[in-house]
This record gives sequence, C-alpha cells and structure tokens, in this order.
Amino acid sequence: MRGSSRGAFAAGQRALAQTLRSGVDWSALVEDLFSMTAVLDSSASLRRALTDPSRDAAARRGLVSSLFGSRVSEQAVAVVSELAAGRWSEERDLADALELLAVETVVASADAGGRLDAVEDELFRLSRVVTGNVGLREALWDRGRSAADKETLIDRLVQGKVTPESLRLARQAVHAPRGRHFDRVLETYVAVAAKRREQLTAVVTAAVPLDDSQRHRLAQALSGIYGKSVQVNVVLDPEVVGGIRVQVGDEVVDGTILRRLEEARRLLAG
Repeated sequence: MRGSSRGAFAAGQRALAQTLRSGVDWSALVEDLFSMTAVLDSSASLRRALTDPSRDAAARRGLVSSLFGSRVSEQAVAVVSELAAGRWSEERDLADALELLAVETVVASADAGGRLDAVEDELFRLSRVVTGNVGLREALWDRGRSAADKETLIDRLVQGKVTPESLRLARQAVHAPRGRHFDRVLETYVAVAAKRREQLTAVVTAAVPLDDSQRHRLAQALSGIYGKSVQVNVVLDPEVVGGIRVQVGDEVVDGTILRRLEEARRLLAG
C-alpha cells in the first residue's frame, strides 16, 4: 500500500487491536472479517462507494453499517467502519487491508495460544511444497476448478497435520486468492505472522538440513546484522554445493557479501 492507504490501514489496525482487547470472540470475528472481504471482492461498485473521497467519513461509515449491520457482529462493523472512514490511494487497497486484518486476527489467536511459531513454520512449509509441485500449484490456480474442490486438495494435504489457524488460512487462500497464486498468498500470511513477532524472516537455502544449534547461531548472526529478531526458514536444494544462501526481504547474503557470509560460517562452525 502507498500514500494515504497506509494511514487508513494503520487506523484499521488500531481499531482491530482495541476490538481484540474487548473480549470479543476472535474466531467469530475472523469469519465476519473474511466474509466482508468476500463481499468487497465481489463488488467493484461497493469498493468505489466506500473509498469515494467525495463522500464524507460519516457517510461511508453509515454505508458499512447499513450493509453489514444485520449480517455480522457490531465489533466487525466497527473495524470495517474505521477502514472506510480513511482515505485510500486505490480502491482495491480497502479489500486488501480488510483481508490482512482478518489474517492478523487469526495470527493473534495463534499467538495467544502459543502456536505462532508453528503457524509461521507450517505456512512457510506449505508454500514451499506447493511451489515445488507444479501439478499441485496449477491445480490450485485452475480457475475452472471450484473452490470446494481446491479446499479438498488442501485438506487432504494438511488436515490433522497442522494447527487450526494454519488450516483456516490455507482454506482462505484457496477460496480468496484475489488474483494471486496460492503459494504467494501464503507468503503474505507468513509475513503477517513474522510482523506479529516483530521480526524478520530469513529464507536459507542449503544442500543439507541445519540442526537446531546451527539455526540458532545463524539467527543470532542475522539478528546482529539487522538489529532485530530473525526467524530462519530453511529450503533444501541439492544443487547448492556448499555453504548457504540467505535471503532477508530483497537482500541476499551470499558470496557477494563476504563479511556477512564469513561471519555466518564462523558461527555455524562453532
């Protein structure tokens, strides 16, 4: 998001945080927010109406209330009303923001239950499985297949093997890809989980698995470099002859950044 959309989204995040502290049923709130996202996705005219700068904030809040007040909780209406009251650079940003707030609620639930680490790791691993399986990736992208059929594919793959929060987000990614491949949607959700933990996520490509001690040392090294906690996710690639490749956001730590690579190697060697 750019420009005014960032400010509007931040206001929505503050409203969500207040709502989560109010004692609301988080699971019910998730379903309400995702259902409202689906409505926005299905109606360009509604998105335009809720982001129209010629309407004052009170009118846009009133529109949210009139459309959703009898269908979802008052807490969900309050959160979306706060979003609608903001100014948006692009009308699609409103739906994007609402989806992210729903994901943040799922992630907050996992955090409260001590499952945040597991959710982040499970979603990352699932995204890599789908990325590495062309047939599965194409099946989940196939617009000729129903969402229910795609959900069945995901359920067969992960149901009973992951946390409830990971399963819910995987199902959401199938039902509402919003123009993105399934694995890309999951990467967005992983980023939300990482932000909840106030840390960066490092994708480490290596020929062999790293043990817990190596992961810990590498995480410490990267934390020293970036000045904040770093979650290490490992991708195995047999074509990597030796050493490791570390990507944090757009930055790649490899042989072209010798000081950081040597520091990581020394720490891994103990």
